[in-house]
Amino acid sequence: MNIFGFEILRKKEETLDASVTPTVVSPQIEDGAINISAGSHYGIYVDIDGSYRSEVDLVTKYRTMAMQPEVEQAIEDIVNESVVHDEEGNSVKIMVDDLEQPQSIKDKITEEFKHVMKLLDFNNNGGDIFRRWYVDGRLYFNVIIDPNNPRAGIQSLINIDPRRIRKVRNVKKKKDKATQTEVIDNVEEYFIYNEKTLNNTVSNPILTGNYSGGTKLTNDSVVYLTSGLYDPARSTVLSYLHKAIRPMNQLRFVEDAIVIYRLSRAPERRVFYVDVGNMPKMKAEQYLRDLMVKYRNKLVYDSTTGEIRDDRRQLSMLEDFWMPRRGEGKSTEITTLPSGQNLGELSDVNYFERKLYKSLNVPISRLEAQQGFTLGRSNEITRDELKFMRFIEKLRARFSIMFDELMARQLSLKGVCTLEEWQEFKQSVHYDFLKDNNFAELKEAELLQNRVALLNVVDPYVGNYFSKAWVRKNVLNLTEDDIKLMDEQMAEEAANQEEVSTDLEGAPSAAPGEMPQLATNPTEDEEDPDDINKKVKELF
Repeated sequence: MNIFGFEILRKKEETLDASVTPTVVSPQIEDGAINISAGSHYGIYVDIDGSYRSEVDLVTKYRTMAMQPEVEQAIEDIVNESVVHDEEGNSVKIMVDDLEQPQSIKDKITEEFKHVMKLLDFNNNGGDIFRRWYVDGRLYFNVIIDPNNPRAGIQSLINIDPRRIRKVRNVKKKKDKATQTEVIDNVEEYFIYNEKTLNNTVSNPILTGNYSGGTKLTNDSVVYLTSGLYDPARSTVLSYLHKAIRPMNQLRFVEDAIVIYRLSRAPERRVFYVDVGNMPKMKAEQYLRDLMVKYRNKLVYDSTTGEIRDDRRQLSMLEDFWMPRRGEGKSTEITTLPSGQNLGELSDVNYFERKLYKSLNVPISRLEAQQGFTLGRSNEITRDELKFMRFIEKLRARFSIMFDELMARQLSLKGVCTLEEWQEFKQSVHYDFLKDNNFAELKEAELLQNRVALLNVVDPYVGNYFSKAWVRKNVLNLTEDDIKLMDEQMAEEAANQEEVSTDLEGAPSAAPGEMPQLATNPTEDEEDPDDINKKVKELF
């Protein structure tokens, strides 16, 4: 069977290790995949607040929410804080300092990461890629290679609409002869891609489980990244916007209600109390209608024909009221109904707007247009901004999984390392995102300043009451690796200083204000004094 995609260093048939005890429990990996049994199909039904029946509807709802002004502003704040570009356009760097491998391997990993970033065009489209992942809650890339030359690595990456693809996990079971129960024999993972998924109809293969119109993609040919959020059943991937659905709907409802209320209560209306005396009911109503028609007639100039016509206006609840009044000393009277007195009250709107921002983990202070930006000490940073920074770091860590998946395929194709080796390498490899604000830098500087000030207080007691090792660990908060690195660097600097001092020992003493001269070997040709002075300057 010809399938679309490719496999990397993987056997065609995967079976469980015979030494492992058989299990009857299907794997529940939290990646949004659907577990199916061999030879069967599956269907999925998602009903959230009675409005969404599939992941297609869910993703479409997220994208609709992202177009709302308040949500869009919050998303922009999150994306702008997460993906920041420097003057050269770079935003993410790979850090391999902790990787215990030769420098040649580190250089190759760094070079391949730059190639992956070029394939993504991350320097230009990094914000858009991050935004798509944040809004949809999932991200798919189809990995394209040259079948005739796999060693060339990844040739291109094609973004796949998440509404057209779904991950499937096929669990194959067999009967255990000893216990006569079905145990897991093999687990196969793949993706189903179909162009018709955008048409949310009954024939949708992702919804009905009918794969006749879909294409099977191998697990290695697709890079898949989720938000890490799932529904209570742990079967459907949710977006970070999901918890903002209810606050956004409430905000829109309150805004519509306020608009309707203002339209209905804004105008001032008149009340006509017409004295009908002792007229019978029928006569009184007829008299009242005649007055209404008489006073409601309006002469209108028609600019098309140049004529003046009689335009009768019908009475509505937004206009005047006509009430009949009997005698008893009360004559005809005209009064005015005042308009609404609290039309400028927006506390309800502000409440739900703040609630919406809280659901998106964005500081409320960013709602205020006149709120100034203060760059000062860390104790001046609000608690909400600190929580927001932690949230951004969490998003960056989750988004970095995509780089790990791409690097695993690229390095294995290039022959730099195998997939198993990369699983060990990536524990010591991390990705450094450029930071937009100086809060982290100011925080580190302030902490170092406080530690040095405390060190000046403790220093007189070192050797009598405190040891240097204790001061390093408890005052300067240095780790074992930091202490080892500091010792090596200080030893190297001391050796260099000793070498410089040795070179200067044979130099004749210089008069005040003059540069010292290096001692020359009398057996060699005399050197130019200018060259000697240059060497001295280099040594210093």
